[in-house]
Amino acid sequence: MYDEPFFAQVYAVVAAIPPGRVMTYGDIALCLGRPNGGRTVGWAMRHCPDSLPWHRVVHSRGALSVGARLPDGKLMQQALLEEEGIEFDRDGRLDLARYSWEGPRHE
Repeated sequence: MYDEPFFAQVYAVVAAIPPGRVMTYGDIALCLGRPNGGRTVGWAMRHCPDSLPWHRVVHSRGALSVGARLPDGKLMQQALLEEEGIEFDRDGRLDLARYSWEGPRHE
């Protein structure tokens, strides 16, 4: 399932997400012309370089979803996003309507 060219495209989009904004796995896939590629984006993120702002990629419902990438990853992800000014509700979700970024082509 490793798709090196697609993974590189995913990483380029993730690197461009501005602080205080997020994208979902599905939004990244859609931005790259793969409307059904959210799972592949998830696979790419599981293997992404540590230098990427991985914490800015979230689940489609505004929940945190880092999977097996890091122990205590959700706590770390929430802390990093809160440092950027993102607020969470009591269920640990963020408001996608408020914090979503549409991608590099929409600036």
